[in-house]
Parts: sequence; C-alpha cells; structure tokens
Amino acid sequence: DWPAPPAIIAREPDESRPDDWQLDIIFEGRPDAAAIDTILAQLPSGTDYRLEAVPDADWVTQSQAGLEPISAGPFHVRHDPAEPERPGFTNFLIPASRAFGTGQHATTYGCLLTIARLRDSGHRFGNIADVGTGTGLLAFAAMTLWPHAHVLASDIDPVSVEVTAENADLNDIPLGGGTGELQLVAAPGVEHELILGLAPYDLIVANILAGPLIELAPSIAAQL
Repeated sequence: DWPAPPAIIAREPDESRPDDWQLDIIFEGRPDAAAIDTILAQLPSGTDYRLEAVPDADWVTQSQAGLEPISAGPFHVRHDPAEPERPGFTNFLIPASRAFGTGQHATTYGCLLTIARLRDSGHRFGNIADVGTGTGLLAFAAMTLWPHAHVLASDIDPVSVEVTAENADLNDIPLGGGTGELQLVAAPGVEHELILGLAPYDLIVANILAGPLIELAPSIAAQL
C-alpha cells in the first residue's frame, strides 16, 4: 500500500511473439527491495526485470509534440506557428507545452463542440468559469462565442495558469477582471475566495479527470 502507487503500462513488444509481454512499472522514486518483491509476487515466477532511472524530461511537452491541427465546430487549433490558419474558422495557436489541453483528447474536442452548439441554439452567458483550464483553450473558445462575458479560468496547477497566460498573449486574449477579459487564478476545485466571490456562474466548463470531477460535482453545481 503505497502513498503514490506506481503507474503500470502493459505492451506487446514484438507482434511476432504474442505470448511475450512487457510491463513498465514507474515509481516516483527508486523502489526499495520490499516494493520490488511485492510487484514480483504478482507476476509469474521467473519473470525477468531490470531497474532503470526514468530520464529527467518535460514529458507533458514531449507527449504533445508533433500533434496535427484539429478542427472542432467553428474552431481550428494548431500547435505550430508555422502551420497556416484555416479560413472561415476561429483559429487558436496552442503550442505543445507544460499543460494539457490541445484539443486532441476526445473530452476537449467534445467540450469545444458542446459550447459551440450552446451558442448556435441561442444560449447567452454572461459569467463563465473554466475549472481545470490547462492550456486555457476552452476559456478562449467561450470568450469568442460570448465576447461580452466575464470569464474566469482556474487550475490547481500554477504552471497551467502560467501557460494559459502565455497562450492568451499568443491568441490576443485580453487578461483582466472586466467583461470581455480573462481572469486567471490558481486554485484547487472551486473553494477559493475569488471563485466563490464571482459566483453564481451561468456556464461552468470542467474538463478534468472523472474522479476529481465526481468529488467536485456538488461544489461545482452550487456555483451555478
């Protein structure tokens, strides 16, 4: 029972040998002998293993490098400044960076489509929150659909808030606390004096992991 359980990735390293499997088990730090024995006890006897240090790298940025542009509803998202904008679309530049949210994931893509459909069906929102903003993409999209709204973007990770500010500059999104401006805050969930003070919201976007979203659902709903 570890405070931070290891991540486990299973894969078939050679398709010509379908009975051979490789498990990559990633710990936050160097595992001790007891941790290794616990893992080996769950595997067939005689399993070979080797212990290696994971290279120190910006894995979030690397995971997003080389992404293709995506279009979702009226939005086109590119990740390289050299890539051309798409005529007739609202174009965003969201480089691969230290935060998640490039539009590639199905939930981000679905959120872009959903807020566009809300706008097309006549919904008007004046006070919007993007909880767990990541790169800021969904907040930017909401601002283009409801340009006179006040929009708040928050994230538990201060790095994401920094990245959102950088991306706002790249996409000519004004920062500030007024209408038509994006207000940023680093905060876990919605229990923060700024977030609470600006409530109630008439639209809340929360594109985060299912577990935290379930835990936050009552407090998020209370802000609507």
